[in-house]
Amino acid sequence: MSDENASNPRKPRADAERNRLRLLGAAKTVFAEKGAGTSLEEIARAAGVGIGTLYRHFPTRDALIEQVYRNELAQLVQTAAELTRTQPPVEALRLWMRLFVDYLATKQIMSEALDALVCGPTALYATSGIQLKAAIADLVDRAVASGAIRLDMDPLDLLRAVVGVAQPGTGSEGRENAKRLIDLMIAGARVAGPA
Repeated sequence: MSDENASNPRKPRADAERNRLRLLGAAKTVFAEKGAGTSLEEIARAAGVGIGTLYRHFPTRDALIEQVYRNELAQLVQTAAELTRTQPPVEALRLWMRLFVDYLATKQIMSEALDALVCGPTALYATSGIQLKAAIADLVDRAVASGAIRLDMDPLDLLRAVVGVAQPGTGSEGRENAKRLIDLMIAGARVAGPA
């Protein structure tokens, strides 16, 4: 293999990528409905692919569980960048924090499967914490720099407040309460205009 080929790995075929994404979506849904003990065969069936396709993408149960979690995190982090480009700074922050609530719901749904990982979820959570902290810090910095809000706290404290309201077991009511809290926090941080 030439050095050029080693540094430029081939992108997966479009159908292979579609299958991978279908498997991730199916795994998220099936784990939520049936728990961590769900068979990989059941996930493959739900995705409409064979078990061999599942194993080509995810050689172990742990690899699949980790990738479902990482995929949800990656989508949340990418959305922060998209909102930064497409929304006013304060609205970008508000919308992203509301999406964070949905991410928490997925994390809670997946908690049994994540806890079943052979090495545990600690390293996975540490990595996600770093990425979430960077995303919220960037969004808050932009909103503060716009002059529309003032925030005299660590941006991570905003997420901690949301986590406190969206506790496991509270279901959609907890998510709605958390989203109302976000709107309240944003309103409270707004800088009053001239009188």
